[in-house]
Amino acid sequence: MSVGRILDTPDDMAEGAAWLIRVEPRFAEVLALTGPWPLRRRAGGFATLLFAIVGQQVSVASAAALWAKTQAAGLDDRAAVAAASDDDLRACGLSRPKVRYAKALADSDFDFDVLADLPDDEVIARLTALLGIGRWTADIYAAFALGRADVIAAGDLAVQEGARVLFDLPARPDEARLRALAEPWAPWRGVAARGLWAYYAHIKTREGIG
Repeated sequence: MSVGRILDTPDDMAEGAAWLIRVEPRFAEVLALTGPWPLRRRAGGFATLLFAIVGQQVSVASAAALWAKTQAAGLDDRAAVAAASDDDLRACGLSRPKVRYAKALADSDFDFDVLADLPDDEVIARLTALLGIGRWTADIYAAFALGRADVIAAGDLAVQEGARVLFDLPARPDEARLRALAEPWAPWRGVAARGLWAYYAHIKTREGIG
C-alpha cells in the first residue's frame, strides 16, 4: 500500500474541501460559516508527539498551558526528557501517567523519520505500539505532523460534537460510529476532520462557550 495524499498547502485543503462538498453538501454549510479550514501542520519528531501526549484528555487551552510550561522548562527535547526526573516533569503539570509516557518515549529508539514513507495504517500501528500512545494520539500525529489527508481523529470529542450538530444526530457519535459515518469521505477524511473542528469552534463561539 502506498502513501496517500499529503496536506502541505492551503490549495491541498481547498481541493479536499471541494471534493467533500460534492460528496456531502452539508460541508458547504460548514465552509460558508467558518471560512477556509486551517492546515494546522506541525513539524514531525519527538517534540510534536510529546505535545500530543501532553494534550491527551485535556482541553485545548489546558494543553497549551501545559505545553508552555514544558517548553519553558526546556523539556521538549528527547535528551532533556530522558535526563529529567519525574519531579521535573511533574512540575510542568504533567500527570503521573503522562510522565511515564514521556520518559518511555524519550528512552525509546523510535524512528520518526521512517514514518514519512509508510502507509497510514502502518503509521498508526507503529505509533500505538509505544507506551501511552492510543489511537487518538496516533491520529493527531499522523494528521498534523505527517499531513495525512485521509486520517480522521474519530475519537476526538470536538470532531464528534461537530458531527452531531452538523448531521443532526440524536447523540454524539462514538469513535466507531463516526468512522462509519466518515467512510464515504475517503480519501479526504483528514480534511473533513479539520472542517468539523472549525465547525465546533464556530458553534462554541455562537453559543458563547469558552
